Amino acid sequence: MSLFSADTLARFAKEVAKYPYEQRQSAVMACLSIAQQELGWVSPESEQEIADYLGMPAIAVHEVTTFYNMYNQQPVGRFKLNVCTNLPCQLRNGQHALEHLCSRLHVEEGGTTADGLFTVQKTECLGACADAPVMLVNDRQMVSYMTDERLDALVDTLKAQAK
Repeated sequence: MSLFSADTLARFAKEVAKYPYEQRQSAVMACLSIAQQELGWVSPESEQEIADYLGMPAIAVHEVTTFYNMYNQQPVGRFKLNVCTNLPCQLRNGQHALEHLCSRLHVEEGGTTADGLFTVQKTECLGACADAPVMLVNDRQMVSYMTDERLDALVDTLKAQAK
């Protein structure tokens, strides 16, 4: 029995169809992303199932999972907040933004709030240095110029969406 729904398996098939059969492993990143969308994270069991689906060793899938920080290797909150703390963001209060979020949400860096809504992590460069400090919400939405006020407003907005 599959860990994944029929819809997810259909999405895998659509991604694999983009490549010649002998290059189906090229769909590994897309399949990992799709799996994470369904499960919320990439477990060792899901890596194995993707490896079997793509006809590749599980360690090769694991290498991709661990190389990119967009794949959650453990369960995370509904909203994953990745705050850039590289030098350009540091020079414009990136570390302060991270600390403010952790304080506001009563969580340590890398942790998840007790209600399961937020995970706060630091991350490597997001490539928007001119907009520092920047962060990424759920690996999809970039937010810039993160002052304490903007961070508080974002947290409030996300909490309201969760209701």
